[in-house]
Amino acid sequence: MYYSDEIIEEVIGRNDIVDIISGYVHLKKKGSNYFGLCPFHNEKSPSFSVSQPKQMYYCFGCGAGGSALTFLMQYENYSFKEALEALADRAGVKLPEEGRTVRERRQELLKSKILEINKLAANYFYYQLRREQGKGAYIYLCNRGLKEETMKGFGLGYANKYSDDLYRYLKQKGYDDETIRESGLMNVDEKHGMYDKFWNRVIFPIMDVNNKVIGFGGRVMGEGSPKYLNSPETKVFDKGRNLYGLNRARRSKRNHQILCEGYMDVIALHQAGFDQAVASLGTALTHGQASLMKRYTEEVLLTYDSDEAGTKAALRAIPILREGGIITKVIHMEPYKDPDEFIKHLGAEEFEKRIAKAENSFFFELRILEQGFQLKDPQEKTKFHNQVAKKIAQFEEEIERENYLQAAAEKYHIGFEQLRRLVNTYVAKEQWTKEAPKPKSGMTKKKEKPEGRSQSQKLLLTWMMEEPNIYPVIRGYIGPEDFTENLYKTVAQQLFDQLEQGDINPGAIMSHFEGEEEQREVASMFHTHLEELNSKTEREKALKDLLIKVKKYSLEQKTKDASEGLKGIEKIVEGKKALEALQNTHISFD
Repeated sequence: MYYSDEIIEEVIGRNDIVDIISGYVHLKKKGSNYFGLCPFHNEKSPSFSVSQPKQMYYCFGCGAGGSALTFLMQYENYSFKEALEALADRAGVKLPEEGRTVRERRQELLKSKILEINKLAANYFYYQLRREQGKGAYIYLCNRGLKEETMKGFGLGYANKYSDDLYRYLKQKGYDDETIRESGLMNVDEKHGMYDKFWNRVIFPIMDVNNKVIGFGGRVMGEGSPKYLNSPETKVFDKGRNLYGLNRARRSKRNHQILCEGYMDVIALHQAGFDQAVASLGTALTHGQASLMKRYTEEVLLTYDSDEAGTKAALRAIPILREGGIITKVIHMEPYKDPDEFIKHLGAEEFEKRIAKAENSFFFELRILEQGFQLKDPQEKTKFHNQVAKKIAQFEEEIERENYLQAAAEKYHIGFEQLRRLVNTYVAKEQWTKEAPKPKSGMTKKKEKPEGRSQSQKLLLTWMMEEPNIYPVIRGYIGPEDFTENLYKTVAQQLFDQLEQGDINPGAIMSHFEGEEEQREVASMFHTHLEELNSKTEREKALKDLLIKVKKYSLEQKTKDASEGLKGIEKIVEGKKALEALQNTHISFD
C-alpha cells in the first residue's frame, strides 16, 4: 500500500457510502440500512444492503461487499489507486505523490496505452473518411442526411478496405503486437496472423462520459456480415456499463434522456436538436446502463424500433429501468420504424409532439399484453384481468399500486374493488414467497451443522461490532491472537484497538485491504447473521458458548503449530488454563 493508513481513512471518512452508491443503484431505506438491486448480479428482490453507520455494503445474494473504495473498484473496474483518487477528488482531499506497486504501474500503463491507441485509431479513421478511399463512405453518410458539422462532432470515420491498414499504421507508431492486440482493434488467427478487425466500414468512435475513446462500432459498406460490428470488451471498454452518445447527452438541459437502439438514431436526433439521445452498445439494456443513466436523469423515453424485435427489446428494458428507479415512457414513431426515419420524413417539430405524447411504460406493457387475448371471450378476458393484476402487484409502494389500480380499472372497465382484491391476492403471494424461510447462519440453530472455526470467529467479530458494550465483558478471555486465520487476526487486532479507543469504524478496517477478495471476506465477517435472543440469560449463554468455541479452535491451532520448544509448550499450557477458566466462569452483561 503506497498511501498511508491515515490518508486512506481521511478519504473514506470524507465520503458517505450511501451518497456514492446511490449514484449507481436506486436505494430505499429500510430500518437502519438502505436496500437495492445488486449491480453485480441479476436479481428481482433487493438483497443489496448499504449500511451508513458501518460505511459498508454487502449483497446477501452473491456475497459482494466492501467499502466505497471496493464498490468503485468492482463497478468501474478501477484499480485501488484509481478508486482512491476518485473519492479524494470528490471530497477535495489532496493525495501525496508516492510510489506505486509494479503490478499497478503495469495495469495503468496498459490502460493508458490502449487509450492512446484508440485515440490514434479514431484520428486515423477520421482522416481516411476524408481521403479518396473514403469517398464512398462519406457519400453514404451524406445520403443518410448527416451534415459535415455532425460528422465532425461525433468523430465519424472510415476503416480502409485493406485488412492490415490500421495494423501497419500502429506498428509505425511504435506499438508492440501484444499492446495492439489488447486494444481489441485486431483479429488474430493462425492463417492470417494479426489483422484489422474493422475494414471497409464506416466507423463510430465510442466515448466514455469523459470523452475518452474506449471502443468503436463499424457499419459495413456494401455486402458483408455482420452489418454492424462492435469492439470486444477490453481493459477500458465494458459495453454493459457504457452508452453511445452519453458524453454529449449528459450535458443536455432537457430533464430526460431518449434511449435508442442504434448509432444513427442517436446522431440523427442530436443533429435535429435532441441532444439528450443515447443508445445501448449492440446488446440488450443492462442494469449497469440503467444505473449510469440514473446519474444524469430521472426519466427515460424509449424510441426502440416499432417492429416486433423493437417491441420485445422495449418490454425487456422497461422493468430494468423501473428497477433502477427511472420513470419510463415510450415514444411512438408509427408509421416509421426508428427515430432516424421519423426525423427525415416528419421533422423535429413533429418528433417534439411525439415526446409530449409519450406513453406511460406500464400502459405500453398492458397494450402489448392485450394483443394476446380475445377480450370478447369471457374466459380470455378473465385471464387478461389476472395478468393486469399481476403487473400492478409488482409495484412495491402501496400508493403507486393504488394509482395504477385506479387507472387500469378505468381504462379497461374493470370493477375497482374486484381488481383491488385480485391485486391484493397477488401481493400476498409475492410477500409469502419473499418471506419463505431461507437458510441463514446463526448461533442457536440446532438442525444445522456445528459452526466451523471461520463461522464462529465471524459471529464473534460481528457481535462485537454490533454491540461494543460486550467488549469489556470478553476482553479478559479473548484476544486477537485467538483468531486463527491471518485475515481474521488482522481484522480482530484493528477492531480490538478501536474498541479500546471507543471509536468503531468498520470502513477504516476495510481500507487496510486492497484486494477485492479480501475486502469481500471482511464485509462478510461484519454481516454475519446474529440470531435474535429474547432473554438476557439466553444472550449470556450464547456468548459464552461462542467464546468457548473460538478459544477451543485457538488452542487446537496452537497445539498443531507448536514446535518442540519450551515457548510453544508454555503457550499451550496457558491456553488450556484460560479455556478452563472460561468454562467455569459465568458471563454476565451486568
